[in-house]
Order: sequence, then C-alpha cells, then structure tokens
Amino acid sequence: MRVIAKRTLREFWMLPQHMDAKAPLEAWHSEALKANWDSPADIKAQFRSASILKKNRVVFNIAGNKYRLIIAIDYVRKACFVKFIGTHKQYDQVDAEVT
Repeated sequence: MRVIAKRTLREFWMLPQHMDAKAPLEAWHSEALKANWDSPADIKAQFRSASILKKNRVVFNIAGNKYRLIIAIDYVRKACFVKFIGTHKQYDQVDAEVT
C-alpha cells in the first residue's frame, strides 16, 4: 500500500510531547507499506485491534493505545491516506468518519 503522507506522522512524532510515538508509527508505516489490503477483513487479520468504520475509514491504536491513527483507504488504488493522528482526548473531539 502507498501511505499518503508520512510527513503528517513525522510532524506528529517530532513534537516533544509525542516523541514516544516515533517507533510505533514507523512500525505501523513499515507494515502498511508491505501490506496488500483488498478489504477490511485483510486489515483486521493483520491488526486485530483496528476499528473498521464507514467510508473506508480505519482507526488504529498506536503506542499501546495511547494514540489513535485514522486512515482512509482506497482499496482499488492500493493507497491509504493519513487523516488524523492524535491522543485519545483529541480523537474524541473529531468525527472519524468525516475527518
């Protein structure tokens, strides 16, 4: 899968308060690049704790569930788009199906 855009992840983990997210986000990014997801079931098989939402959105728990990552997936084009990365408190303030 292509991941658009790693820059969003990097900008997040470079913040002093989120430096602990670097290794888990890089690990997620590496796994996503190697993945060949054709359906939500493929994602669930790889990431059991992922939450599948409407509109091809998926929520991943990052760093032991300290952070949340929302992506939108285009299964045909084999691309996922980073829509949000943040803490649980920040996640609770967004609509994951619209973000």
